[in-house]
Order: sequence, then C-alpha cells, then structure tokens
Amino acid sequence: MSPAMLRAATAADLDAVNGVIERTVMTWQLPERVKRLAMPSYRYGEHDLAHLHLEVADDDTDGIVGVAAWEAADPRDVPAGRRGLLLHGLYVDPACQRGGVGTALLAAAIAAARAQRYDGLLVKAQADADDFFAARGLRRLAVGNADRDYAHRYWLHLT
Repeated sequence: MSPAMLRAATAADLDAVNGVIERTVMTWQLPERVKRLAMPSYRYGEHDLAHLHLEVADDDTDGIVGVAAWEAADPRDVPAGRRGLLLHGLYVDPACQRGGVGTALLAAAIAAARAQRYDGLLVKAQADADDFFAARGLRRLAVGNADRDYAHRYWLHLT
C-alpha cells in the first residue's frame, strides 16, 4: 500500500466511506446480529456533511482506506469547564490496519482541535479500540452517570 493522503470527504466519497465503516464494524468483537442491526447508525449520509467534518485517508492504489469524523463535543460530555472536539468516528479498513492510517487520522483530528482552540479531544470508542487510544496518550474518563455516559470515553488534554 502506498502512503495514504488525507483530505476532506465529499458526497461522492460516501459509498467508499461507508464500505470502510462496514468492513471495520464487522471485525468488532460483538455478536453478528448486533453488528448487522447497528450498522445503519454508523453510516454517514450527505446530511452528515452539513455538521460533521469527515476526513478520509485516500490511497492511490486502494482508494479510501480510512475515515475520521468530528464535531464540537456536547459540554456535558467533556471534563468540567473544558471545550472539546468530539472524534465521532475513526475507521480503518481491516486490510490496512496497523499501517499508520488510524494514527494519521487521529493526528488530523488533534490538529483540527488545536486549530479551533479546543481544550481537548473527546473520543467515544468501541471497546475494541481501547488499546489504540490509550497507546496514543488519551486517558480514559470515568463513567459518572451510567444511564448517560458512554462507557469507553477518552480525553486528550491539549492546552
């Protein structure tokens, strides 16, 4: 695989983006039925481009091999008194994992958070991704309200 170029996604990219997401989700350690039922909630549509920034990793040979999406975090989800950028999703095609694509997409989200002067980056991760985020310096946030808080939340303090 040649090095992937990062760029903003367009509506024309959505089929490829959603293909990466589907292939990634299907590798998660969840029951097959749960993955199939949850899949529609993970897909992005044209309406998402109006409020999310989607960044893709585009490889000359393989096409789109990764995607990250971010938006402003809900103030209730970040540490008290902080403003955060929410990494809404980060997916790397299983055939391209462990090649630096996810790290590059995470770095792009961190750069966007810094450029927009956020205090930090918030990630709501799938349990399978815990090691990835922890290894990159994000710290796990405690669950304060089990009815509301996502179980696998990470924060990277930027200021």
